[in-house]
Amino acid sequence: MSIEGLAAAQQKMADDGVAQTAIDVFSHYYGQLEEGVTGTIPEDTIEPYLDPPQLDDVSIDPGHAKQVFDQLAIINLNGGLGTSMGLDQAKSLLPVRDGKSFLDLIVEQVLAARRGTGSRLPLIFMNSFRTREDTLEVLAKYEDLPVGDLPLDFLQNKEPKLRTDDLTPVDWDADPALEWCPPGHGDIYTALQTSGLLQQLLDAGFKYASVSNSDNLGTVPSPVIASWFAASGAPYAAELCRRTPADRKGGHLAVRKSDGRLILRDTAQTPAEEMDYFTDEHRHPFFHTNNLWFDLEKMAAVLEERGGIMGLPLIRNEKTVDPADKTSTPVYQLESAMGAAIEVFDGATAIVVGRDRFLPVKATSDLLLVRSDAYALDHRSALVQQIETLPTVSLQADSYKLIQDFEPRFPYGVPSLKDAVRLDVQGDWTFGADVSVIGDAVLGEEGGEVPEGARVGTAAAG
Repeated sequence: MSIEGLAAAQQKMADDGVAQTAIDVFSHYYGQLEEGVTGTIPEDTIEPYLDPPQLDDVSIDPGHAKQVFDQLAIINLNGGLGTSMGLDQAKSLLPVRDGKSFLDLIVEQVLAARRGTGSRLPLIFMNSFRTREDTLEVLAKYEDLPVGDLPLDFLQNKEPKLRTDDLTPVDWDADPALEWCPPGHGDIYTALQTSGLLQQLLDAGFKYASVSNSDNLGTVPSPVIASWFAASGAPYAAELCRRTPADRKGGHLAVRKSDGRLILRDTAQTPAEEMDYFTDEHRHPFFHTNNLWFDLEKMAAVLEERGGIMGLPLIRNEKTVDPADKTSTPVYQLESAMGAAIEVFDGATAIVVGRDRFLPVKATSDLLLVRSDAYALDHRSALVQQIETLPTVSLQADSYKLIQDFEPRFPYGVPSLKDAVRLDVQGDWTFGADVSVIGDAVLGEEGGEVPEGARVGTAAAG
């Protein structure tokens, strides 16, 4: 059946106008799926990566930084809908602070960097077919954002979801759009090539690209990292942060014993019985932020050499065709991770950066924190931490997980957290105006209202 399944999937993609190179990449992964490839990376096949370069040790020549910065493009991954938070549009449109969305703040960060350096610094979003229209509508209000003839976005490819029982493309008459999915952010390499954007950037004199996720507000354009990357001569670099106990689920780099190459290992690629190794922040002391740097000329050469197929490790994602209906048809989504390309490029490297460059919002507890007075926006529209140690925030899932439930419980804004150590909300609580969390605060399962002006918690000892 799988031969017919692959043929049907290829035809479905061709009929929908998907580029042939993207069909070839999908076919590559389909073959791996059929063979039962798991993509696991056992601990005894790798060595921990213990001595990456540190940004704190970098010194640059300002003249070189200016030269490199004028050859840099900023690419933002914007294909996600934020379905885990109950969103049905681009997650980047969610208001974060002062009524401004992720998208607004990312644009303002780039415009501020242009003013500060006099560099061209184009900002380009990789959208999915689900996020493009809403995103471009918001970007239209920034008349000074476009650079030359470069587009503001390019479109991630799409592929059919496959039935788990026979690997044929799933049919879903209730909503045919749900028959399709994006192929993970590892598709960026194929999409840059098939869209023509890679060649456009090269023709316009851009040699480097900085790439990050749209829900990470920490990646303010950095002339220092740009200069370091260009001077390194590396074709590719990843930003890492030092792991804490809170980062145990984050992917990490390691050195493959068989060939000495740096590779990326995520939780999905770790054998279940070896998760203790994966989560040990002392054994693997740095995590992968998904902030990447590319040499565009070298990327173009690798894509040319490989016929557009980067050959990144397969991620077999098991879902239901309608994510909101767990009784709908079980499907596989064939995906790959952008950061896995580190093993493709000869001489790829990494650098350890400060935690200020990794501020993702993956859940409403993260949103509560970045909306609070634990952070402030500076003149660069960058989020700046206002306290030495951030509090831990835990919100009861039933009442706060989805944004449509979260927002009504903070009708006057989120509480002050600058004097907090921990906020653990175990029940359904609605917060009044001017609430402050002091030290360690637990709001119990009984739920209720936190009155206006309340100070909750106990001051931290000592």
